[in-house]
Amino acid sequence: MASEINYQDGPDLSRRDVSPADDEPVRSPSSQRQSEYERFGGRTGSSFSQTLIHLLKGNIGTGLLGLPLAVKNAGLLVGPLSLLAMGIVAVHCMNLLVKCAHHLSAKLGKPFLSYGDAVEYGMENVPWLSRHSLWGRRVVNMFLNITQLGFCCVYFVFLSDNVKQVVETANGTTGNCHNNQTSVIVPSYNSRLYMLFFLPFIIVLVFIRNLKYLAPLSFVANISMCVSLVLIYYYCLTNIPYPINLPLAGRGIDYPLFFGTAIFAFEGIGVVLPLENKMQNPRNFTTVLYLGMGIVTTLYITLGTIGYIGFGEHIQGSITLNLPLCWLYQSVKLLYSFGIYITYALQFYVSAEILIPPAVARCGPRWALMVDLGIRAALVGLTCALAILIPELDLVISLVGSVSSSALALIFPPLLQIITFHNEGLKSWEIAKDIGISLIGFVGFVAGTYISIQEIVARNSIRHNSTNLYVG
Repeated sequence: MASEINYQDGPDLSRRDVSPADDEPVRSPSSQRQSEYERFGGRTGSSFSQTLIHLLKGNIGTGLLGLPLAVKNAGLLVGPLSLLAMGIVAVHCMNLLVKCAHHLSAKLGKPFLSYGDAVEYGMENVPWLSRHSLWGRRVVNMFLNITQLGFCCVYFVFLSDNVKQVVETANGTTGNCHNNQTSVIVPSYNSRLYMLFFLPFIIVLVFIRNLKYLAPLSFVANISMCVSLVLIYYYCLTNIPYPINLPLAGRGIDYPLFFGTAIFAFEGIGVVLPLENKMQNPRNFTTVLYLGMGIVTTLYITLGTIGYIGFGEHIQGSITLNLPLCWLYQSVKLLYSFGIYITYALQFYVSAEILIPPAVARCGPRWALMVDLGIRAALVGLTCALAILIPELDLVISLVGSVSSSALALIFPPLLQIITFHNEGLKSWEIAKDIGISLIGFVGFVAGTYISIQEIVARNSIRHNSTNLYVG
């Protein structure tokens, strides 16, 4: 469930000087900067529970449903242990990002720093990097765009796969949820045609430029996805087969696919800084972070494990595709699909806010609206085209996770700590730890990307050969 918080979201205060209110006592410059930073949320900021909900929504989406297949790629023992380790490292990196942003904002007298801001100003701390600091912001924004548009590609594939399955099995769908088979399967259109069918509806959705108008639909979508997850958990827990004869460790060549899917699931690092600064009391954010990500990691491990145990070698790219073909679980697929449809607009909003304003600024007011809507339609068309080129849900998730999520969640935060605190007594073991985490992220980036692309090419070749044989 994506968060409504913009990854680049922040106050206008970050771009101008801030003066204390008339009734505030005079403070020293350093304490004034820190108080300005911490009072950004103020009385109108988010409460502890609201911030926790936003953090959960920012980390729970389609990636969760792909984790049973990820556990299959890693093994019944190695998979859950790897998810636990990745969750610990991901939370640590989120905390590093907040820590560095705090330090830099207090040092520069800015009440808010986005992810890109933090990397840019952190690079300015290193003399030989300072002249290239603007590229730090640009690289972060590039990966944010790749990540967000990659999520949107995944949503196209998810929608087409799930709706296609519901349509093809509609005639044989019954009220019996104890049998995962249907007697009547009516082949319908190729999944790519379903993507084209959804295209105009998604374009209309993203033409809603103000997220507050999506709030009612977003609320309904979140309820739908929550109900769906409860039913998915219920089915998995009540249908665990005995004995369990599954490999404890997967093939080594498949582990990079696990890495890509798992790091894709930990998708919420971009919302960390905006959420922390929107809290009424940002000092409590560390508690929110550990509590929220503890819940998220627990969900990931449990669903990934019981989903793999429940469906074994037959587990698909999304666990919804393995659910029984009865009306109850068909409705689960449709409910979750509706949630993903609305979530598309929320994820798309991030890239729109980065890419559209510079383009609109180059044209006159007369053409501003047309340029805005034209870019939105083009970006949606791009995500649809990429999804059509790679209509494999599990491989798209793994590729997006390997390419962009690994950089944002694992590679950049440790390096940011090094360049931020390198001349302020950073311990040697901390430097070694940061370099180690970044190297793990880089190896996952390279290996996950390579294996994902290799699998995409192999499956496309198999599909092409099968089509030729059928035509022949």
